Amino acid sequence: MSAAQSPELLAAYTACRAIAKREAKNFYYSFRVLPQHKSDAMCAVYAFMRKADDLADDESLSLDARRQAMATWTTTWHASRTAPTTDPIFLALNDTQQRFAISNELLEQLVSGTTLDLQPQPGGVHTLEIPSPAGPPRTVQIYDSIAALNHYCYLVASVVGLVCIRIFGYTDRRADQLAIDTGIAFQLTNILRDIKEDADRGRIYLPADMLREYAVTPERILALAAGSQPGTHELALLRALELHAQTLYRSAGQLVPLLDADARPSMRVLVRIYHRLLDRIAQDPAAVFKQRVSVPTSQKLAILFLGILQSFKARIVG
Repeated sequence: MSAAQSPELLAAYTACRAIAKREAKNFYYSFRVLPQHKSDAMCAVYAFMRKADDLADDESLSLDARRQAMATWTTTWHASRTAPTTDPIFLALNDTQQRFAISNELLEQLVSGTTLDLQPQPGGVHTLEIPSPAGPPRTVQIYDSIAALNHYCYLVASVVGLVCIRIFGYTDRRADQLAIDTGIAFQLTNILRDIKEDADRGRIYLPADMLREYAVTPERILALAAGSQPGTHELALLRALELHAQTLYRSAGQLVPLLDADARPSMRVLVRIYHRLLDRIAQDPAAVFKQRVSVPTSQKLAILFLGILQSFKARIVG
């Protein structure tokens, strides 16, 4: 029995798939239409990312405790590259990394993206103290510029795209930049969707230069998250960021044909779900200040069904 088929490795991939199925939501729909070995690899990468995110976002722990937990976990991960490990995520990830030639540098960048919020002052970010009529001042972090925000999006989303296309398979080097742009489009969609939740946590991802351009203050964003009604300036700001994301989604359309045929349906599923989410936000931008906008499960299943048909056709033709 080969190492790829050992009981330990099969169990590791099964554990990663359980994590992806439970947590990945939009991503897992796209995993379902990949060939088994590529689907397993995507689940391993996702489980690795999920663990890093959970450590960074565990608000039951102090910031210092989260930093220490992340440092300990990262040290253990580094050791697993060269020494035997029983951690199922590391075991599956190491196998995936070897199978698909995923560099250590990309995985290190992936982890660095998840730890940005653990830094006292991430690059391109400034901290504001905003008076609160109902209590002590609110501390809010805000990105300085659209360029700084794009760099953040690169670290937390584009690097994921660069890892994914190595699993999907491609030969045309143009795919790298297209994956970077697609990742930024996905993350901008997330930012628009999560404005209220992020503001409640003291984070404003709408960049300061855009706020100034549209005459919107950070105080106003907090007020909107607390229930105020958006006006024309705020809606114009959201529209501008939405249009920026729409432009970047064109790269996704150019990326799909460059991928291996058996992976194209998976990428199409992911792009269609995320793009549908952005379109729903565009239909009613004010909704992001009231609730978490989402794509109905029925629509996701319809997109998945189409992806399964396309995947089946690609395998027959291949």
